[in-house]
Amino acid sequence: MINPSLLLRPLTKSIIHQMVRLLLLLLFIVPVSANGGGVFFNGFTGVGGVNLSLAGTAKITSDGLLQLTTKKTHVKGSAFHPLPFRFKDPTSGKIVSFSSTFVFAVRSKFKQLSGNGIVFAISPTINLSGDTGSQFFGIVKDTDLGKPTNRLFFVELDTIDNQEFGDINNNHVGFDINTIRSNSSITAGYYTDGGRRFENLTLVSGDPMQVWVDYDGVTMRMEVTLAPINLSKPAVPLLSSTINLTDIINDDMYVGFSSATGSFLTSHYILGWSFQLNGNTRDLEISTLPKLPPKSINGGRRNLLAVWISVGVTVFVLALLSGVVFTVTRRKKFAQVYEDWEKEYESCRFSYKELYKTTRGFRTSSLIGVGGFGRVYKGMLPRSKLDVAVKRIPHESMQNMKDFISEVVSMCQLRHRNIIRQHGYSRRKGELLLVYDFMPNGGLDKYLFQHETPSSSYRASLHWNQRFHIIKGVAAGLYYLHEEWEKVVIHRDIKASNVLLDQDFNAHVSDFGLARLYDHGSTSMTTKAIGSVGYMAPELATTGRITKATDVFSFGIFLLEVVCGRRPLEVELAEEKRVLVDWVLENGKRGKIVDTVDSRINLTEQGNKVIEEVELVLNLGLLCSNPLATERPNMGHVIEILEGIAPVPDLSEIFNTDA
Repeated sequence: MINPSLLLRPLTKSIIHQMVRLLLLLLFIVPVSANGGGVFFNGFTGVGGVNLSLAGTAKITSDGLLQLTTKKTHVKGSAFHPLPFRFKDPTSGKIVSFSSTFVFAVRSKFKQLSGNGIVFAISPTINLSGDTGSQFFGIVKDTDLGKPTNRLFFVELDTIDNQEFGDINNNHVGFDINTIRSNSSITAGYYTDGGRRFENLTLVSGDPMQVWVDYDGVTMRMEVTLAPINLSKPAVPLLSSTINLTDIINDDMYVGFSSATGSFLTSHYILGWSFQLNGNTRDLEISTLPKLPPKSINGGRRNLLAVWISVGVTVFVLALLSGVVFTVTRRKKFAQVYEDWEKEYESCRFSYKELYKTTRGFRTSSLIGVGGFGRVYKGMLPRSKLDVAVKRIPHESMQNMKDFISEVVSMCQLRHRNIIRQHGYSRRKGELLLVYDFMPNGGLDKYLFQHETPSSSYRASLHWNQRFHIIKGVAAGLYYLHEEWEKVVIHRDIKASNVLLDQDFNAHVSDFGLARLYDHGSTSMTTKAIGSVGYMAPELATTGRITKATDVFSFGIFLLEVVCGRRPLEVELAEEKRVLVDWVLENGKRGKIVDTVDSRINLTEQGNKVIEEVELVLNLGLLCSNPLATERPNMGHVIEILEGIAPVPDLSEIFNTDA
């Protein structure tokens, strides 16, 4: 504010400058009110650009860009309008309509890997209590995920595939409420030809893209649209969903952006931003937006002249030494690690060159999955013409590599119709490659948890006979691992995402990355308590001792998720439903265990035989997941129960307990 005493003094150059700045500020910032309000930043230079509340690494560059994060790991940055907006009509108490558009870009050191992406957020505060810059977009703590008191809504532009929170891939757009598990999401892109054609966009391409967010307060319809910067707004939105924000957000809320880098060197930019309550947002003037810095080349910060000099030198050197460079490059490209102790495993070892050709050079088009342990590519072995999956697992140094390879080779000897067949391995510096059968119908989890899958990736629901067939297949596979092979194999990670389906929907137990072997006659072995949250037997936390019973516990949880169509732990649900096994147990005590069955099975249209089978599997799931390891059946007994040879033991003692 200008000091009133200044008005009594002569209009010096300094006073004139202050008055001009105030007038510009009033032009750029529209006052917040119940009837409307908005902001418009066509670039962030001058007075309008600095009138933002910046936190973390966020800054305004000299070129007028809003840079949320710098190219550092584990940092976060946010930028919010410093004044709140009145989102609720004071008379009706309902959310008013609003719209926003902004242009963003994600620049990463690596071509296809980046930090956590960007969110456009509606928040009750500008002082975000977000977790570290490692995850969660820097907007919410892991301990606060899903809490209604967060009062958060945001649109995520996500470049990380986090299976723990149901991400569909590492390149998607979603609507989030109080947590980073999206209510709905879809692969990044845009529709053309009246919605009949879908064009993919890569969020980490480094190219600027424009986003439109529109909310209709009457119909409660939330829409987000995405397009390259050189295109006008597509007629059909990318993602549309009915969301009642009335009970989610407060009367007055702040709007802005937040981002985090995680483990990758990434810069997140906003080039321009427009927001409007109770009206259409003002269009950005694309031609006058600030320009992004040149894309990095090989991680360097080179200007255009240096790039051309580098190219010229490279061409000159190649012209003189093309033969030498070609030979050295080829050797390095297919270089692999080979030690003397691997000679005995020769029959199970692939050359890296062979796997490179199998996957067509590990092209993006061959990529079929990204998980916590690495990327998976589809390929065809040139000699056998067999379709295979090749998993690339990064590692810097593994002191127990010899033991690990020994167990991998042992797994290659497993032969069972319900066990994924491993064909062998390859090894190069910093990377281990595993080769196993390709399963055309993918993971079972994609069919069970369709509420986490967008319409573009929709898969038909499994009917009960298919689910029961899959359950029996996994049971047979586990029995083989525990009792029929020459050694005892403890899988340690039985869950729906580790069950792959072939073209006839036969189950194949997969992902033996955590598996351990010991001789028959031994009772157990001690190791770290490693596995997936929700599937680990309780005794592992106290004894660290893995046994066949620890696998049986995981199998019990697996049975419940197949029948109920949900994950073992879902924090966004009501408290009594969050833990799957507790929810099923409580319904069993009330004699209403079938109330937990996945609605897509539709028991009302099934016969008594199906209802009996469903009840049998639910009760067997509770029996297998008994907290007392000694009370769990072995897999031989499990198969007898599933086949009707043996009855399910009496669970009245479990149902009658208060625990």
